[in-house]
Amino acid sequence: MTAIHERVRPARRGIARGPLSAAVMQKLQLDDPRDARAADGAAASRGSDDLAAIAGDALAASDGVAIDDDIQLALFLLYACAYGSLDWIDPEWEWHPELLAVRRMIERAFERELRRDVVVGETPPADAEAVAAALFDLTAPTPGPSLARYVAKRATLEQLREFVIQRSIYTLREADPHSWAIPRLTGRAKVALVEIQSDEYGGGRPERMHAEIFARTMRGLGLDARYGGYLDRVPAVTLASQNAMSMFGINRSLIGAIVGHLAAFEMTSSLPNRMYAEGVRRLGFGDDVADYFDEHVEADAVHEQIAARDLAGGLGEDRPELIPDIFFGAAACLMLDDRAADHIRGAFEAGESSLRPEGDDV
Repeated sequence: MTAIHERVRPARRGIARGPLSAAVMQKLQLDDPRDARAADGAAASRGSDDLAAIAGDALAASDGVAIDDDIQLALFLLYACAYGSLDWIDPEWEWHPELLAVRRMIERAFERELRRDVVVGETPPADAEAVAAALFDLTAPTPGPSLARYVAKRATLEQLREFVIQRSIYTLREADPHSWAIPRLTGRAKVALVEIQSDEYGGGRPERMHAEIFARTMRGLGLDARYGGYLDRVPAVTLASQNAMSMFGINRSLIGAIVGHLAAFEMTSSLPNRMYAEGVRRLGFGDDVADYFDEHVEADAVHEQIAARDLAGGLGEDRPELIPDIFFGAAACLMLDDRAADHIRGAFEAGESSLRPEGDDV
């Protein structure tokens, strides 16, 4: 594999992966989004009709929303309007009716597919301890090959860099997708989420924000730590994990799913991060580069208890009707993260890159 840090050059606005992402990207590059508001309602322009039609065609032709590079990139860009994570997107696009309508088209198809593919099983009664126990069963470690074990024992330096690039799409904005849930919760669950997120954001110390610690890890590995610097290189399977978090978090109707997602996310973090830190040190890096992973060994061992009992358990106890969605979100987290990890490990074991070829478009 060619040295990642030498040949990756982040494109400011990125490369489209098909007709839908090309149309969305073209729309977002308009000089004055205020002018585009004339496309709303009965005055919708032919261009607006075309964007919706392109989205409909892309969804109809797709073999799977979660693995479709064109659809997942388009959805990622639409969510970026709300996050402000890509500074070339004018904030005026955030609430543009046309883009919201297209986003909802994609979200509905994505959610339907996830609900079809995710196995939830029998859910527990509306008791916080019962919910927590069921989540611990769902997220229990399994033996056998894993990406974390591969990184700990076998990954090369270039593979470690690739792994970190794949993680950067979420981790340079760590905690943000789950924070959408804060104003949608009350009582015990809200307090639990704020407690977790306070740690994620550094507990009042900007330099200890987890996203900032991860940025230092990237720089220590010779990588570009600017958000979106490697967006062109990550495949749909990576974008799908991030987009599912955004979809669950940004839609109030999916509050149970984002709570379940965070619970599963925290409950499956501590042991893998211990192995990632082992791999970093095996390859000759010091505490400064391993710091991000070390931080999560301890922090997430605490967070998993809060997330399972007070956050998910508290919400399930207060709002029993959300228990199925809590477990849907948790199971979706596990499924999507496993797909991404299997893709990366499979590529590594085959001696191939897990990233999209540089400059690749479809």
